[in-house]
Amino acid sequence: MSIYNIVASTDEATVVAEYAAEYYVRPEKYQSEAELEREFIRQLTSQGYEYISVHNEASLIANLRKQLELLNEFTFTDSEWDRFFTECIANTNEGIVEKTRKIQDDHIQILKREDGTTKNIYLLDKKNIHNNRLQVINQYEEAGGKHETRYDVTILVNGLPLVHVELKRRGVAIREAFNQIKRYQRDSFWAASGLFEYVQIFVISNGTHTKYYSNTTRNAHIKEQSSSERRRSKKTSNSFEFTSFWADANNKIIPDLVDFTKTFFAKHTLLNILTKYCIFTSEDLLLVMRPYQIAAAERILSRIVVSTNYKKMGTTAAGGYIWHTTGERVIIVMGAVFIIKSRVSGTLNKYISCIA
Repeated sequence: MSIYNIVASTDEATVVAEYAAEYYVRPEKYQSEAELEREFIRQLTSQGYEYISVHNEASLIANLRKQLELLNEFTFTDSEWDRFFTECIANTNEGIVEKTRKIQDDHIQILKREDGTTKNIYLLDKKNIHNNRLQVINQYEEAGGKHETRYDVTILVNGLPLVHVELKRRGVAIREAFNQIKRYQRDSFWAASGLFEYVQIFVISNGTHTKYYSNTTRNAHIKEQSSSERRRSKKTSNSFEFTSFWADANNKIIPDLVDFTKTFFAKHTLLNILTKYCIFTSEDLLLVMRPYQIAAAERILSRIVVSTNYKKMGTTAAGGYIWHTTGERVIIVMGAVFIIKSRVSGTLNKYISCIA
Protein backbone atom coordinates (compact mmCIF):
# COMPACT_ATOMS: atom_id res chain seq x y z
CA MET A 1 0.00 0.00 0.00
CA SER A 2 1.29 3.45 -0.87
CA ILE A 3 1.16 6.21 1.73
CA TYR A 4 1.02 9.82 0.56
CA ASN A 5 0.99 12.56 3.21
CA ILE A 6 0.91 16.24 2.43
CA VAL A 7 4.25 17.91 3.03
CA ALA A 8 3.10 21.39 2.03
CA SER A 9 -0.15 23.28 2.12
CA THR A 10 -0.75 22.78 -1.60
CA ASP A 11 -3.03 20.05 -2.88
CA GLU A 12 -0.19 18.42 -4.78
CA ALA A 13 3.11 18.37 -2.91
CA THR A 14 6.08 17.56 -5.11
CA VAL A 15 7.84 15.34 -2.57
CA VAL A 16 5.72 12.89 -0.58
CA ALA A 17 6.10 13.26 3.18
CA GLU A 18 6.63 9.55 3.69
CA TYR A 19 6.58 6.76 1.16
CA ALA A 20 5.84 3.13 1.95
CA ALA A 21 6.57 0.88 -0.98
CA GLU A 22 3.56 -0.90 -2.40
CA TYR A 23 3.81 -4.64 -2.10
CA TYR A 24 4.19 -6.47 -5.36
CA VAL A 25 6.02 -9.55 -6.52
CA ARG A 26 9.46 -8.42 -7.63
CA PRO A 27 11.34 -10.59 -10.11
CA GLU A 28 13.60 -12.88 -8.13
CA LYS A 29 15.76 -14.03 -11.01
CA TYR A 30 16.07 -12.88 -14.60
CA GLN A 31 14.16 -9.97 -16.11
CA SER A 32 15.18 -8.79 -19.56
CA GLU A 33 15.50 -5.13 -20.52
CA ALA A 34 12.52 -5.54 -22.84
CA GLU A 35 10.36 -6.88 -19.99
CA LEU A 36 11.51 -4.09 -17.67
CA GLU A 37 10.72 -1.52 -20.37
CA ARG A 38 7.25 -2.92 -21.07
CA GLU A 39 6.35 -2.89 -17.38
CA PHE A 40 7.69 0.66 -16.98
CA ILE A 41 5.59 1.93 -19.89
CA ARG A 42 2.52 0.07 -18.60
CA GLN A 43 2.94 1.81 -15.26
CA LEU A 44 3.33 5.24 -16.88
CA THR A 45 0.16 4.80 -18.93
CA SER A 46 -1.70 3.73 -15.79
CA GLN A 47 -0.60 7.05 -14.27
CA GLY A 48 -2.09 9.08 -17.10
CA TYR A 49 0.68 9.23 -19.70
CA GLU A 50 -0.34 8.71 -23.32
CA TYR A 51 1.67 6.06 -25.15
CA ILE A 52 2.25 6.85 -28.82
CA SER A 53 4.06 4.85 -31.47
CA VAL A 54 6.76 7.24 -32.68
CA HIS A 55 9.99 5.73 -33.94
CA ASN A 56 11.41 8.26 -36.40
CA GLU A 57 11.94 11.99 -36.74
CA ALA A 58 9.13 12.64 -39.21
CA SER A 59 6.57 11.21 -36.77
CA LEU A 60 8.20 13.05 -33.85
CA ILE A 61 7.96 16.41 -35.65
CA ALA A 62 4.37 15.78 -36.76
CA ASN A 63 3.39 15.00 -33.17
CA LEU A 64 5.27 18.06 -31.91
CA ARG A 65 3.26 20.32 -34.23
CA LYS A 66 0.00 18.75 -33.07
CA GLN A 67 0.86 19.08 -29.37
CA LEU A 68 1.92 22.73 -29.67
CA GLU A 69 -1.28 23.50 -31.56
CA LEU A 70 -3.31 21.90 -28.76
CA LEU A 71 -1.41 23.74 -26.03
CA ASN A 72 -1.72 27.10 -27.75
CA GLU A 73 -5.21 26.56 -29.20
CA PHE A 74 -3.84 27.63 -32.53
CA THR A 75 -3.40 26.01 -35.94
CA PHE A 76 -0.21 26.69 -37.89
CA THR A 77 -0.32 27.02 -41.63
CA ASP A 78 2.31 24.82 -43.27
CA SER A 79 4.56 27.78 -44.02
CA GLU A 80 4.16 29.17 -40.49
CA TRP A 81 5.07 25.82 -38.98
CA ASP A 82 8.07 25.35 -41.26
CA ARG A 83 9.40 28.77 -40.34
CA PHE A 84 8.69 28.37 -36.61
CA PHE A 85 10.25 24.92 -36.50
CA THR A 86 13.34 25.97 -38.42
CA GLU A 87 13.94 29.28 -36.64
CA CYS A 88 12.68 28.68 -33.11
CA ILE A 89 12.86 24.96 -32.39
CA ALA A 90 15.46 23.35 -34.61
CA ASN A 91 17.79 26.28 -35.24
CA THR A 92 21.06 24.83 -36.50
CA ASN A 93 23.04 27.47 -34.60
CA GLU A 94 21.67 26.32 -31.23
CA GLY A 95 22.97 23.51 -29.06
CA ILE A 96 22.29 22.10 -25.62
CA VAL A 97 22.84 25.40 -23.79
CA GLU A 98 20.57 27.44 -26.03
CA LYS A 99 17.83 24.81 -26.01
CA THR A 100 18.01 24.48 -22.25
CA ARG A 101 17.70 28.24 -21.89
CA LYS A 102 14.69 28.11 -24.18
CA ILE A 103 12.93 25.60 -21.94
CA GLN A 104 13.90 27.17 -18.63
CA ASP A 105 13.86 30.91 -19.38
CA ASP A 106 12.45 31.59 -22.86
CA HIS A 107 9.58 29.11 -23.10
CA ILE A 108 7.39 31.67 -24.92
CA GLN A 109 8.54 32.02 -28.51
CA ILE A 110 7.37 34.54 -31.11
CA LEU A 111 5.74 33.33 -34.31
CA LYS A 112 5.71 35.64 -37.30
CA ARG A 113 2.44 34.94 -39.06
CA GLU A 114 1.74 35.08 -42.76
CA ASP A 115 -0.34 38.23 -42.39
CA GLY A 116 2.57 40.07 -40.74
CA THR A 117 1.25 39.85 -37.18
CA THR A 118 2.97 38.01 -34.36
CA LYS A 119 1.72 35.44 -31.86
CA ASN A 120 3.14 34.06 -28.64
CA ILE A 121 3.70 30.32 -28.83
CA TYR A 122 4.15 28.54 -25.50
CA LEU A 123 6.50 25.56 -25.43
CA LEU A 124 5.45 24.97 -21.82
CA ASP A 125 2.66 26.30 -19.66
CA LYS A 126 4.51 27.06 -16.43
CA LYS A 127 1.59 28.76 -14.74
CA ASN A 128 -0.96 25.97 -15.15
CA ILE A 129 1.28 22.92 -15.31
CA HIS A 130 -1.50 20.42 -15.97
CA ASN A 131 -2.20 22.10 -19.30
CA ASN A 132 0.98 20.37 -20.49
CA ARG A 133 0.51 16.98 -22.12
CA LEU A 134 2.74 14.05 -21.21
CA GLN A 135 3.42 11.29 -23.71
CA VAL A 136 5.77 8.33 -23.68
CA ILE A 137 7.59 6.77 -26.62
CA ASN A 138 10.08 3.92 -26.81
CA GLN A 139 12.58 2.41 -29.20
CA TYR A 140 13.00 5.67 -31.11
CA GLU A 141 15.45 5.15 -33.97
CA GLU A 142 18.01 7.78 -34.90
CA ALA A 143 19.72 6.99 -38.19
CA GLY A 144 21.38 10.37 -38.70
CA GLY A 145 24.18 10.09 -36.17
CA LYS A 146 27.56 8.45 -36.33
CA HIS A 147 25.88 5.09 -35.80
CA GLU A 148 22.28 3.95 -35.96
CA THR A 149 20.92 4.08 -32.43
CA ARG A 150 17.71 3.12 -30.70
CA TYR A 151 16.70 4.85 -27.46
CA ASP A 152 14.86 3.10 -24.65
CA VAL A 153 12.09 5.34 -23.28
CA THR A 154 11.50 9.07 -23.71
CA ILE A 155 8.95 11.35 -22.06
CA LEU A 156 7.54 14.02 -24.36
CA VAL A 157 6.12 17.21 -22.87
CA ASN A 158 3.98 19.00 -25.45
CA GLY A 159 5.79 16.92 -28.04
CA LEU A 160 9.32 17.89 -26.97
CA PRO A 161 11.60 15.17 -25.57
CA LEU A 162 12.38 16.58 -22.11
CA VAL A 163 13.08 13.42 -20.07
CA HIS A 164 15.01 10.40 -21.29
CA VAL A 165 15.10 7.05 -19.49
CA GLU A 166 17.79 4.45 -20.10
CA LEU A 167 17.16 0.98 -18.69
CA LYS A 168 19.37 -2.02 -18.02
CA ARG A 169 18.22 -5.42 -16.87
CA ARG A 170 18.31 -6.27 -13.19
CA GLY A 171 21.77 -7.28 -12.10
CA VAL A 172 23.57 -4.90 -14.49
CA ALA A 173 25.14 -1.85 -12.84
CA ILE A 174 23.25 1.37 -13.61
CA ARG A 175 26.59 2.95 -14.45
CA GLU A 176 26.21 1.08 -17.75
CA ALA A 177 23.05 3.08 -18.45
CA PHE A 178 24.93 6.28 -17.56
CA ASN A 179 27.70 5.34 -20.01
CA GLN A 180 25.11 4.50 -22.67
CA ILE A 181 23.71 8.03 -22.49
CA LYS A 182 27.25 9.40 -22.87
CA ARG A 183 27.56 7.38 -26.07
CA TYR A 184 24.26 8.78 -27.31
CA GLN A 185 25.63 12.27 -26.69
CA ARG A 186 28.68 11.50 -28.71
CA ASP A 187 26.95 9.67 -31.53
CA SER A 188 23.39 10.86 -32.07
CA PHE A 189 21.52 13.26 -29.76
CA TRP A 190 22.70 16.15 -31.93
CA ALA A 191 21.73 14.42 -35.20
CA ALA A 192 19.04 15.45 -37.69
CA SER A 193 17.01 18.32 -36.16
CA GLY A 194 18.67 17.89 -32.77
CA LEU A 195 15.40 17.57 -30.87
CA PHE A 196 16.95 15.25 -28.29
CA GLU A 197 19.21 18.10 -27.22
CA TYR A 198 16.08 19.43 -25.50
CA VAL A 199 16.26 16.65 -22.90
CA GLN A 200 16.47 18.30 -19.48
CA ILE A 201 16.58 15.30 -17.17
CA PHE A 202 18.00 11.81 -17.57
CA VAL A 203 16.86 8.80 -15.56
CA ILE A 204 18.92 5.61 -15.34
CA SER A 205 17.72 2.35 -13.82
CA ASN A 206 18.31 -1.38 -13.64
CA GLY A 207 14.96 -1.90 -11.94
CA THR A 208 16.53 -2.23 -8.51
CA HIS A 209 18.41 1.07 -8.44
CA THR A 210 17.20 4.26 -10.12
CA LYS A 211 18.82 7.71 -10.25
CA TYR A 212 18.33 10.99 -12.10
CA TYR A 213 20.49 13.91 -13.22
CA SER A 214 20.34 17.00 -15.41
CA ASN A 215 21.62 17.49 -18.95
CA THR A 216 24.45 19.58 -17.48
CA THR A 217 26.26 16.31 -16.90
CA ARG A 218 26.25 15.56 -20.59
CA ASN A 219 27.00 19.13 -21.62
CA ALA A 220 29.96 19.30 -19.23
CA HIS A 221 31.28 16.14 -20.84
CA ILE A 222 31.42 17.89 -24.22
CA LYS A 223 33.49 20.73 -22.80
CA GLU A 224 35.75 18.41 -20.85
CA GLN A 225 36.53 16.23 -23.84
CA SER A 226 37.66 19.27 -25.82
CA SER A 227 39.73 20.72 -23.00
CA SER A 228 43.42 19.86 -22.93
CA GLU A 229 43.67 21.14 -19.37
CA ARG A 230 41.29 18.60 -17.85
CA ARG A 231 42.72 17.05 -14.71
CA ARG A 232 42.07 13.34 -14.41
CA SER A 233 41.83 13.45 -10.62
CA LYS A 234 39.24 16.21 -10.56
CA LYS A 235 35.67 15.13 -9.95
CA THR A 236 33.46 16.93 -12.47
CA SER A 237 29.78 17.11 -13.28
CA ASN A 238 30.43 14.42 -15.87
CA SER A 239 31.10 12.09 -12.96
CA PHE A 240 28.63 9.37 -12.10
CA GLU A 241 28.78 10.65 -8.51
CA PHE A 242 26.69 13.66 -9.56
CA THR A 243 23.64 11.50 -10.20
CA SER A 244 20.97 11.59 -7.48
CA PHE A 245 18.53 9.23 -5.82
CA TRP A 246 14.93 10.31 -5.40
CA ALA A 247 13.57 10.25 -1.85
CA ASP A 248 10.65 11.20 0.35
CA ALA A 249 10.63 14.21 2.67
CA ASN A 250 12.34 12.13 5.37
CA ASN A 251 15.21 11.65 2.90
CA LYS A 252 14.51 7.94 2.64
CA ILE A 253 15.62 6.96 -0.83
CA ILE A 254 13.20 5.42 -3.31
CA PRO A 255 15.48 3.31 -5.53
CA ASP A 256 13.22 0.65 -7.06
CA LEU A 257 11.90 1.61 -10.48
CA VAL A 258 8.27 0.79 -9.59
CA ASP A 259 8.36 3.02 -6.49
CA PHE A 260 10.40 5.69 -8.30
CA THR A 261 7.81 5.79 -11.08
CA LYS A 262 4.92 6.15 -8.61
CA THR A 263 6.57 9.18 -7.03
CA PHE A 264 9.05 10.92 -9.36
CA PHE A 265 6.96 10.22 -12.48
CA ALA A 266 3.66 11.22 -10.90
CA LYS A 267 2.46 13.81 -13.41
CA HIS A 268 2.32 16.74 -10.99
CA THR A 269 5.74 15.85 -9.56
CA LEU A 270 7.52 15.62 -12.90
CA LEU A 271 5.89 18.79 -14.20
CA ASN A 272 6.76 20.65 -11.00
CA ILE A 273 10.38 19.55 -11.29
CA LEU A 274 10.63 20.61 -14.93
CA THR A 275 8.88 23.97 -14.50
CA LYS A 276 9.81 25.04 -10.94
CA TYR A 277 12.70 23.05 -9.56
CA CYS A 278 15.21 23.27 -12.39
CA ILE A 279 17.59 26.23 -12.10
CA PHE A 280 19.53 27.40 -15.15
CA THR A 281 22.48 29.37 -13.80
CA SER A 282 24.46 32.27 -15.24
CA GLU A 283 27.26 29.73 -15.84
CA ASP A 284 24.92 27.86 -18.23
CA LEU A 285 24.52 24.95 -15.83
CA LEU A 286 21.19 23.25 -15.27
CA LEU A 287 20.66 22.32 -11.63
CA VAL A 288 17.85 19.94 -10.74
CA MET A 289 17.02 20.27 -7.09
CA ARG A 290 17.23 17.21 -4.90
CA PRO A 291 14.16 16.02 -3.00
CA TYR A 292 15.20 17.42 0.38
CA GLN A 293 15.82 20.81 -1.26
CA ILE A 294 12.39 20.73 -2.90
CA ALA A 295 10.77 19.76 0.40
CA ALA A 296 12.58 22.65 2.14
CA ALA A 297 11.39 25.14 -0.49
CA GLU A 298 7.81 23.95 -0.23
CA ARG A 299 7.87 24.10 3.56
CA ILE A 300 9.05 27.72 3.32
CA LEU A 301 6.22 28.53 0.94
CA SER A 302 3.78 26.70 3.18
CA ARG A 303 4.90 28.76 6.18
CA ILE A 304 4.43 31.96 4.16
CA VAL A 305 0.90 30.95 3.15
CA VAL A 306 -0.07 29.98 6.70
CA SER A 307 1.52 33.11 8.19
CA THR A 308 -0.28 35.30 5.67
CA ASN A 309 -3.64 33.63 6.27
CA TYR A 310 -3.29 33.96 10.04
CA LYS A 311 -1.81 37.46 9.82
CA LYS A 312 1.47 36.59 11.54
CA MET A 313 3.80 38.15 8.99
CA GLY A 314 6.77 39.93 10.61
CA THR A 315 6.66 37.80 13.76
CA THR A 316 8.91 34.92 14.75
CA ALA A 317 6.02 32.55 14.06
CA ALA A 318 6.34 33.48 10.39
CA GLY A 319 9.99 32.43 10.20
CA GLY A 320 11.84 29.17 10.16
CA TYR A 321 15.16 27.40 10.43
CA ILE A 322 16.45 24.81 7.97
CA TRP A 323 19.56 22.81 8.80
CA HIS A 324 21.70 21.09 6.19
CA THR A 325 25.49 20.91 6.35
CA THR A 326 27.57 24.00 5.63
CA GLY A 327 27.21 27.74 5.23
CA GLU A 328 24.59 30.09 6.54
CA ARG A 329 22.25 32.47 4.80
CA VAL A 330 19.29 34.55 5.87
CA ILE A 331 16.41 34.72 3.42
CA ILE A 332 13.61 37.22 3.87
CA VAL A 333 10.51 36.42 1.85
CA MET A 334 7.40 38.58 2.16
CA GLY A 335 8.28 39.48 5.75
CA ALA A 336 9.10 35.90 6.79
CA VAL A 337 12.69 35.28 7.89
CA PHE A 338 14.36 31.94 7.23
CA ILE A 339 17.87 31.02 8.29
CA ILE A 340 19.25 28.50 5.80
CA LYS A 341 22.33 26.53 6.74
CA SER A 342 23.30 24.89 3.48
CA ARG A 343 25.56 25.18 0.50
CA VAL A 344 22.43 24.97 -1.66
CA SER A 345 20.83 28.02 -0.07
CA GLY A 346 21.57 30.05 -3.18
CA THR A 347 19.47 27.67 -5.22
CA LEU A 348 16.60 27.92 -2.76
CA ASN A 349 16.96 31.68 -2.63
CA LYS A 350 16.85 31.99 -6.40
CA TYR A 351 13.79 29.76 -6.63
CA ILE A 352 11.88 31.53 -3.89
CA SER A 353 12.70 34.98 -5.24
CA CYS A 354 11.27 33.93 -8.60
CA ILE A 355 7.89 32.80 -7.36
CA ALA A 356 7.21 34.65 -4.12
